[in-house]
Amino acid sequence: MALWDRIKDSAQTMQNQLVAKKNELKSGAFRDASMAMCALVAAADGHVDPSERQRVAQLIATNEVLQNFSADDLRRRFDDYLDKLSADFDFGKVGLMQEIGKVKKKPVEARAVIQIGIVIGGADGDFDKTEQAVVREVCYALDIPPAEFDL
Repeated sequence: MALWDRIKDSAQTMQNQLVAKKNELKSGAFRDASMAMCALVAAADGHVDPSERQRVAQLIATNEVLQNFSADDLRRRFDDYLDKLSADFDFGKVGLMQEIGKVKKKPVEARAVIQIGIVIGGADGDFDKTEQAVVREVCYALDIPPAEFDL
């Protein structure tokens, strides 16, 4: 199976798992951690061009699990997190990792945040090494073995 097909299959599997847990994923901490994860994946290479920002925002707006929350609210949070990363990537990343850390004690939410990162990273068919590295870093921050997600 081609790498492209494996990435698409993995992202689809993650999305299906997320949908199955949709009713458990309604907390503000999950919302904020998910948007922080999306911003980190979008900015994994150190910058975000406008087309990438728009693509990820569109994915957020159409993600079935994230429809538990207002699309406008999600967009505002995603944009705020990206602005923090754009202003000072390293400092912004520390703040976003702290936001993500708030779901650490809720295993369902913690795994869902990681799955959101994989879905967003793989949505364009190219879950590149910088995106994978960010998701792996989040796994470590949440005390979840990256191998659980084939990372």
